[in-house]
Parts: sequence; C-alpha cells; structure tokens
Amino acid sequence: MSEAADRTGTHAATRSRNQTGEKGTTLKGRSGVDAPPGIRGDTTVADRVVAKIAGMAAREIPEVHNLGAGMARALGAVKERVPGSGSDVTRGVAVEVGERQTAVDLDLVIEYGASIVDTAGDVRANVIQAVERMTGLEVVEVNIAVHDVHLPDEEDDSEQGGGRVA
Repeated sequence: MSEAADRTGTHAATRSRNQTGEKGTTLKGRSGVDAPPGIRGDTTVADRVVAKIAGMAAREIPEVHNLGAGMARALGAVKERVPGSGSDVTRGVAVEVGERQTAVDLDLVIEYGASIVDTAGDVRANVIQAVERMTGLEVVEVNIAVHDVHLPDEEDDSEQGGGRVA
C-alpha cells in the first residue's frame, strides 16, 4: 500500500484462496493503533458471496420469473426436490471478481407482458446497488441474457419445487 493511500485510509485488495480453496477478494485494511478500528485487519469476500447477492437482487424484481437457461433450470428443479438440498440462488448467475471490481452475467426468464428492456434495466440497477453496498466492490457491468418468456398458462417450475426465490 502506498503512503498516500495509507494516509487517506484507502483499502488495497488482492485475490486469494481461503482454506477450502474457494476464490475470493481480500480487502486489506491497515494495522496499528493510529488506524481507525473499522479498518484494522483484512476482509475476504468469496466469489460465491457476490454470486448469491447478485442472484437474490435479480429475483427481487417482480417481472423476473426465474434465473438460468433451460437445462440449468431443469436440473435445478430436480435438485431442489431432493430433501435438504434447498434452492440454489446462484443458478443463472456467473461472476468475475477482480481486486476492486466485479462483472456479473445473468440468465433470466421474464414474465410475459413485461418490458424486457425495462426489466433488464431494473435488474441491472438492483444488482449493482446490492453488490456495491454489500461488498464494496465496483460493479463494472451486468450482462443480461433473456432465455425465455414465462407464459401464464405454462406449467410453472415452482409447482414442482424449482421456482423463483422471493
């Protein structure tokens, strides 16, 4: 960390792997009695944490029916029927996390009748706000691929245990 960054309290970040081998970003704090208590020590944010935050933020938008492409949704619906497996909020979410920035890719199924452009904008804004607020990482892009439109008369994955997490 440079002296100028040290004086201003700016955090440095590095990519790391924790004891289980999971990738994450470590936000380096300062040490010593002259450093404010809130920045003494390091904080590591796993890539999976960023993916979960992005997945939950995308699902908060009412026009989003589900996340994931066709095969991922089908496998997810089967997996969720297994007792104790729960739902996978990262299905349909891919993240690339760097030292200070992250990029998010989302695969969406939108409710019929919703404006895809408006819904994508709402999802993008909500994901950026949630990830930046919760992790301190700058979200440089949120790429959205709409894989399907859910029609009102279609059989719903949620009836089989694989629907949207609200």
